[in-house]
Amino acid sequence: MKRALIIGASSGIGKELAKVLVTKGYNVIITGRRRTLLEEIKKYNPENFFVKQQDVTNLENNILLFEWLKTEFKHIDLIVYSSGIGEANYNLDWEQENKVIQTNVVAATQIYGLAYNFFRKQGYGHLVGISSIASIRGNRHAPCYFASKAFQANYLESLYMKGKRSKAKIMVTDIQPGFVDTAMALGETFWMASVNKATTQIYLAIKKKKRKAYITKRWALIAWVLKFAPTSLLYKFS
Repeated sequence: MKRALIIGASSGIGKELAKVLVTKGYNVIITGRRRTLLEEIKKYNPENFFVKQQDVTNLENNILLFEWLKTEFKHIDLIVYSSGIGEANYNLDWEQENKVIQTNVVAATQIYGLAYNFFRKQGYGHLVGISSIASIRGNRHAPCYFASKAFQANYLESLYMKGKRSKAKIMVTDIQPGFVDTAMALGETFWMASVNKATTQIYLAIKKKKRKAYITKRWALIAWVLKFAPTSLLYKFS
């Protein structure tokens, strides 16, 4: 039986993806800050879910998490980093920006590295990061969030390159959602996808071992426009 670890599974995409993976025959280790929410998820399938309370901003505990994985489980096939925060910050409040940096940059970097080295020693594995369509260009409403997702996307691409040259069979996938109906979504937005639809497509991207996947698929069009649109044009519509 395949085994997956989802970091940030207490709600949103992480939660729904964990439930999808269990239906596809995975044993799934779920982590998050709120243990009560993790225990609620476990009730869906007590035999195939393993709960581990974890705050990704506690860097020392992140190291302990991977040490625990080595001793408790024979192998991990898939690791998904789904933790992330972000909201509008018009006044560039440093405390707010720093929280985004600690979760989306510092913790993400550490866990991506820990996961990659775990797979390198194991000899194989699939690392998946949930970045965002926001990784493509900047945004005046939430500068740090957009910048942090750009960092993640480039870091994941770099790990993909490392994996291709590694003797170990390591695959790295960057999932870039557009608007998904979760707590992260702010207000009414166009092309808002349900969590179920989004996670179904994410699972298919994982199954196909894609290097990058836009969720939902039609966001590939927006991604293309964003990459080539001049800054002067984006400024008018931001």
